[in-house]
Amino acid sequence: QVQLVESGGGLAQAGGSLRLSCAASGSIFSINRMGWYRQAPGKQRELVAVITSGGSTNYAESVKGRFTISRDNAKRTVYLQMSSLKPEDTAVYYCNADMQPWGDYAPNNYWGQGTQVTVSS
Repeated sequence: QVQLVESGGGLAQAGGSLRLSCAASGSIFSINRMGWYRQAPGKQRELVAVITSGGSTNYAESVKGRFTISRDNAKRTVYLQMSSLKPEDTAVYYCNADMQPWGDYAPNNYWGQGTQVTVSS
């Protein structure tokens, strides 16, 4: 079974840092785009950052210069380094990836279970 498992969420003070990790597991032929989304209470889920298999990145304006997305293809893991955290970064963070399982003819889109990030002022 192909799945994404996040870790690294928790509580941080404003101005602090946290690092999220998301590991893909299962029988996977290829992993294309990987990314992070977040959803705050009462708000829609929004894109935070994405990274292609070649390493190209894109960020939401609200996190540019503060967050860094990276990936380790050998470990099938994507990371989100969050610095200069603000209370408005508080949300459930979800990992997302386009992955093609062995035996499938095309990639599917997968979500992790989410990890809570809370930033106190």
